[in-house]
Amino acid sequence: MTLIETTPTAMTSTASTRPQPGEYAPYYDRYISLVPANDTLAALEDQRRQMLLLLCGRTEADGDLRYAPDKWSLKEILGHLNDTERIMSYRALRISRGDATPIEGYEQDDYVRNGPFAHLPLADLIEDYIAVRRATISLFRNLDEAGWSRRGVANKNEVTVRALAYIIAGHELHHRRIIEEKYLK
Repeated sequence: MTLIETTPTAMTSTASTRPQPGEYAPYYDRYISLVPANDTLAALEDQRRQMLLLLCGRTEADGDLRYAPDKWSLKEILGHLNDTERIMSYRALRISRGDATPIEGYEQDDYVRNGPFAHLPLADLIEDYIAVRRATISLFRNLDEAGWSRRGVANKNEVTVRALAYIIAGHELHHRRIIEEKYLK
């Protein structure tokens, strides 16, 4: 079996349309509004490249940096991004497949506190980021029109698969700005 590098396939009209209020909890507008384009697959790919450029050549000291005593380290932010993307992608998978079971929420601070991020090499967290993002893009790339527009309940709020793709992209943009402004200025 050979692996072939593929490019994203043409998106459906549902996938290339920005989610509207009512497709997600109002809290997530803070992330969705950050995504500049209607092509979420291209945005996710571009973010992968931008994040790798940002983190390329960073030292362990950079990874351990906290801009304030009560703030996460750069490694912990990267671990949080990876965990959150996995959770949102899992939600998208279940909802896109028509699973109507409500999906529970999660507490991000517990995940960071109980995660091994502070003790891992920064390079390992970057590799994990690459793997998670590739899996996310693959999931969304292979959805059909019906999958993109399905609705489900996550953390007691209705959400569409399309909105989850935008939430993932916007969540990363939010944290990348913090990294650029507070950690790597």
